[in-house]
Amino acid sequence: MAGVRSQLTAAKLVPALTEQFVYEFGYHPSGGEVRSWERSLGVLVADLEDAGLDKAEVLIEYRLPLTSKRADVVVCGHHPKTGEPSYVVIELKQWTRAGALEGTEAVVHLDGVGERLHPVEQVSRYCTHIADFISALGGSTENLAGAAYLHNATDDDVRTLWDHPQSQTGRMFTAQRRGEFVAFLRSRLSENSGADAADQLLNSAIRPSKQLMALAADEVQRREQFVLLDEQKVAFDLVMRAVQKASRATTKEVVVIVGGPGSGKSVIALSLLGELSRQGRTAVHATGSSAFTKTLRKVAGARAPRVQKLFTYYNNFINSEPNDLEVLICDEAHRIRETSTNRFTRAIDRTGRPQVEELIDAARVPVFLLDEDQVVKPTERGSVAEIEQAAARMKCTSQVIRLDGQFRCGGSSSYDHWVRRLLELEPGGPVAWDGDDAFDVSVDDTPSIIESRLEDVLEQGYSARIVAGYCWDWSTPESGRPLAADIVIGDWKRPWNNPKTTKHGDAPGRELWATEPGGFHQIGCVYTAQGFEYDYGAVIFGPDLVWRTDHWVARPEFSHDRQVKKADHAAFDRAVRNTYKVLLTRGMRGMRIYSTDSETQGFLRSLMAGNAL
Repeated sequence: MAGVRSQLTAAKLVPALTEQFVYEFGYHPSGGEVRSWERSLGVLVADLEDAGLDKAEVLIEYRLPLTSKRADVVVCGHHPKTGEPSYVVIELKQWTRAGALEGTEAVVHLDGVGERLHPVEQVSRYCTHIADFISALGGSTENLAGAAYLHNATDDDVRTLWDHPQSQTGRMFTAQRRGEFVAFLRSRLSENSGADAADQLLNSAIRPSKQLMALAADEVQRREQFVLLDEQKVAFDLVMRAVQKASRATTKEVVVIVGGPGSGKSVIALSLLGELSRQGRTAVHATGSSAFTKTLRKVAGARAPRVQKLFTYYNNFINSEPNDLEVLICDEAHRIRETSTNRFTRAIDRTGRPQVEELIDAARVPVFLLDEDQVVKPTERGSVAEIEQAAARMKCTSQVIRLDGQFRCGGSSSYDHWVRRLLELEPGGPVAWDGDDAFDVSVDDTPSIIESRLEDVLEQGYSARIVAGYCWDWSTPESGRPLAADIVIGDWKRPWNNPKTTKHGDAPGRELWATEPGGFHQIGCVYTAQGFEYDYGAVIFGPDLVWRTDHWVARPEFSHDRQVKKADHAAFDRAVRNTYKVLLTRGMRGMRIYSTDSETQGFLRSLMAGNAL
């Protein structure tokens, strides 16, 4: 605290924070963050001094474990009655006027800004997350307290915000309640030095708590739909044996599970997470897909939101401790990238180390579930060979198991092979579709026919979606206006899926496009469809992949995917074929197909043997 006060007095604190921020996170703080430090930290320091807490340790911009989120301040010290380490998480708000939104307790409207999470809800969730992942706290919030400090507001300015329930981990204070805030700080922190408490927090192992594991077991492992069949159960048992072996002998083993679309990779992943949680083992599920992870969080943690924290992303293991977890389940592992580095990566972590090595390093038993034909970006490196080579470099044993039994497409392995032959992802070239009672395929003359047929199945209670190649630009949504109709094919015009994470009108956020009812009226792309399934699907081939005489021609000049089109031609060709393979294998009962290119459309129609939905 004394150091913070001296830097404030000498006007050195904000420059020092800016410099440290760049070092830690690899990019410069926003103007809003800098203004917040300038206007809020002085207020907080004065309050801590008035509380007699000059020896407390103050952690500014504390990064929450396994996320990119940061708490404004964590004040570290000892409880005045028990002497135990005590932590107060504080969110500093410069808000002057805000009101509750009708129909929700957790979201408020901030004047001049828009919708924001209620600050009490925000700080309470931060406390719970810290308790769940900081091993020293053992999953308990007993040593934690949370406060939202609206130091520029009066009670009347935020009068409807007081309706939100408050607790030890979520209290709200305004400028006129400064005295109460000081008393609150005194009730949680003594006058003794907080240095050792801060060290304990910062140096603790990061892992899920036992309480969180118990919740995961209840929410994931007991779900009836997770019934493992044939190779799925074999793969499950192989992983469990590897975990037992690693536990007894402190060994390390890499397991790779390979399967086509719908072969049950994610069912295995969730079953493993549930069973490991039931056994009290530390396990985390990770993917490289925002849409997939957020949907899993919603489904698996529907009744217990804390379970959602067991679902995270590959790049969160860039600086994790070796073998910190017993099991790391890497689902959709074909999306593993060359490195975890991005523009937000702090300078010290820009090592260039392969992402696959970071993932292997993080657990005693890293499990990779993948489909090599779903690599849709040149920067993705998820293959069996890549993982096996990394395991060998790191002196780990590895096992590979292949799932050959069940396929998403209505149990139709013939359709899956037909798609692979169609796109020349396996030898032999395209062949006619001979039909399959388990799966219907049709090539339609126009997108409007596709839409009309799918509306019919929607009325019958089935799910359906239309997807397209990334061949049209993507407009930024305008507040109060419908999504722009970016995809124009003749008289037929439709918008891409909502690019925002939140709803726009009736359009769900992008991560929920494939699963929320409102998604049908927008067109999805590979990044919102990959990893999901629906009863009936439709694919619009754009001009980025066309059939010419007797072969496919990849045309990057017609792609609007800025990352993929920058690749060399061979890499683009492979990526665009894999993209259409992913899009063509999302349906479980049937698929409709259309190409904007006349020669390609004619070729596709020639492969149909009169079969129609």
